[in-house]
Amino acid sequence: MQSKQMVSAALAAVFAMGLVGQAAAQDKTAKEKCFGIAKAGENDCSSLSGSHSCAGQAKTDMAVEEWKYVAKGSCKAQNGLSAEEAKAKLKK
Repeated sequence: MQSKQMVSAALAAVFAMGLVGQAAAQDKTAKEKCFGIAKAGENDCSSLSGSHSCAGQAKTDMAVEEWKYVAKGSCKAQNGLSAEEAKAKLKK
């Protein structure tokens, strides 16, 4: 009887992980990276400059090389930059 429960639990975990992966993929398609709007410690991942490679490691507010995911099409309204604009600004 225990083996049936273990198999059931394993299958439930596999199905749940599949659903979570799909939800995450759909979530990213409705969002875009917006540079220059993240507050210190609130960035979503690595910086353009390569100073770090993890979320939450931004040292200053609104640094051009830091980004957050925002709803697609809302970056400009938040005074944010695209990746290309941020790279160009970093080169200056």
